[in-house]
Amino acid sequence: MKKYAAVLVLFGTMFSCFTNNNKESKEQKRPNFLFVLADDQSPFDLQTYDPKSILETPNISQLAKEGIVIESARHMGSMNGAVCTPSRHMTMSGRTLWHLPPSAEFQKQTDPHFLDEQTIGAVFNRAGYKTMRTCKKGNSYPGANKQFTVVHDATKRGGTEETGSAWHSKQVIEYLDDREATKEQDPFFVYLGFSHPHDTRNGTPELLEKYGAVNHTDQNSLPLANPKQPVLQDNYLEAHPFFHGHPELRDEERVSGVWKNRDENTIRNELGREYACSENIDIQLGKVLKRLEELGELDNTYIIYTADHGMAIGRHGLQGKQNLYEHTWRVPFIIKGPGLAANKRAEGNIYQLDLLPTLCELAGIEAPETVEGKSFLPVLKGEKSVIRDVMYGVYAGGTKPGMRTVKKGDWKLIKYDVMDGAVRETQLFNLAENPNEYLPEHHKSGEMETDLAESPKYAAKLAEMEAVLLEQMEQHDDPYRLWNQTK
Repeated sequence: MKKYAAVLVLFGTMFSCFTNNNKESKEQKRPNFLFVLADDQSPFDLQTYDPKSILETPNISQLAKEGIVIESARHMGSMNGAVCTPSRHMTMSGRTLWHLPPSAEFQKQTDPHFLDEQTIGAVFNRAGYKTMRTCKKGNSYPGANKQFTVVHDATKRGGTEETGSAWHSKQVIEYLDDREATKEQDPFFVYLGFSHPHDTRNGTPELLEKYGAVNHTDQNSLPLANPKQPVLQDNYLEAHPFFHGHPELRDEERVSGVWKNRDENTIRNELGREYACSENIDIQLGKVLKRLEELGELDNTYIIYTADHGMAIGRHGLQGKQNLYEHTWRVPFIIKGPGLAANKRAEGNIYQLDLLPTLCELAGIEAPETVEGKSFLPVLKGEKSVIRDVMYGVYAGGTKPGMRTVKKGDWKLIKYDVMDGAVRETQLFNLAENPNEYLPEHHKSGEMETDLAESPKYAAKLAEMEAVLLEQMEQHDDPYRLWNQTK
């Protein structure tokens, strides 16, 4: 009887150890990461940010329902016309705009830089992750891109499986298939970058048809109107009220299908093309998420969906990304993953450069000392609503000093100092009352639904915001000063 009891005790001890070890193994399993980046996408294209949008992106909308939507996510800006280049440098390195490697400004100067090895791919490699990247070629951060172990980069802006967004999703799915075949156990970090909806927006035939758009190529005619096309945005204008300060800017003058035209036919057609490309991104993302689910990895994967910057396409009479209005300065940002709340929205006040320290904290990795961004994990946990009170933005890609903006609370200031002083403009908006940043040219009736910079009633607020802007410029080592600032 004693022997029988001893056997039971021994078996119980062994079973307990096995159970505890198995439990510990599951608890110690590190999370995966799927980082999804669209190229040129305004948050207001998505129903997640604009319920009136006719763009259908069920997978992105589902991510929002299952995760956290950041309302105030922005890129800090650019010192050149290719805004995506410094934006991607900031995302990869966690550095602020004026502290980036030379390749952020001079795209041809891509010599190795010490910061290259302090970027996302290198950091996660050193932490024992398997890293993979697929994205467009060019206008990015070459030194950081090559840090990923597996790289399949190509610019794909066509309307077929091989020439469009499906090519990028295929690379990720094949990578996941290879992991399954080799029984890879190490966690992964996958960078899934799409080349769309950046122009040329040659969508698939069926999605172009859905949104009533055509790939218009004749500069001597206008595309035909189609009731299926998206309606004009609320802040659409036929022309911006003053010159933006970047002569012969490609985005404003040479985009195929648009050129310098800002008429309703052209803009609605181009919005249709944009939506066709964006829905295709959603379709391809859905394929990757399905494969993760089949592999049993979906619940243990943080999924981040964002863009390098926003886009105008007719808003305020502009076409490109070289402005600091909300539709372009803000980016979509959705994150879902283990331990995060579902169906939650948070203000955040994050920059893209805050991504690296946040990912490191989620993965239990020490962030590089070179990082200047802040982890926004406290926002994701609901401990804070924002990680900073003031946000600063730059466009200095045309004539200098260029444009500057600052946002504090509901108030936003934009200043323009371009064309050797020929254009010097100041705009002041209350975003709570005027989220679309209506100008006098929009002819709105609300007292605050306009630019308030010239209103004596708001002179004190203007002076306050001017002081905040100068403080931010000094804090971020902005090399320029505007006409009415202390030199």
